[in-house]
Amino acid sequence: MLPDLHEEKALLAAGHIRIAGVDEAGRGAWAGPVCAAAVVFPLDRPDLADLLTSVRDSKQLSPARREALLPLILEVAEGVGVGWATPTEVDEAGVVAATRWAMTRAVARLNGRVDALLVDYVRLPDLNLPQRALPKADARCLSVAAASIVAKVTRDRLMVALDGDFPGYGFARHKGYGTRQHREALARLGPSPIHRLSWRPVREMTPREWGR
Repeated sequence: MLPDLHEEKALLAAGHIRIAGVDEAGRGAWAGPVCAAAVVFPLDRPDLADLLTSVRDSKQLSPARREALLPLILEVAEGVGVGWATPTEVDEAGVVAATRWAMTRAVARLNGRVDALLVDYVRLPDLNLPQRALPKADARCLSVAAASIVAKVTRDRLMVALDGDFPGYGFARHKGYGTRQHREALARLGPSPIHRLSWRPVREMTPREWGR
């Protein structure tokens, strides 16, 4: 399945002009924030699909390919917004609520009005906007696929930077996700301030004396 503009064009035909695709990165990580992005494309541009022919769900792309596509997305898009939810918010409210907050914040950071949303899986109840929450929207909708790339690249860059602040965990390599290296570092070092202590793998690999 390749992403296309079918869902965006359906909303456009219903009278919604500025349609934001929304997706997240980092939801399943053991450490670091959830990052969400919202992307609005100019749907009246006749060459839009051709310009975005290389855009895919970020999970289907290599890190180098995602980095290469980011400037194209930023150039073509009418608006791009990024929002975050902290590890503490994940611990206190749960990852589903934190993901919704990050997505809502991303939409709020878009320039100009937003008429409707296409969201990967979840609905955003704090936004009084028409919205479609679609399974695998990042693989189906070009605006959501683009948002997945923006969120993934932005979060990966942050985790590389945080690797310097919290050496020894390998954040630059695994970006906070569960790997053997990450598990061994947790057992050796205990949790960092950006670990999600509510997550079972972190709790199980963390001696009690290391708790925040």
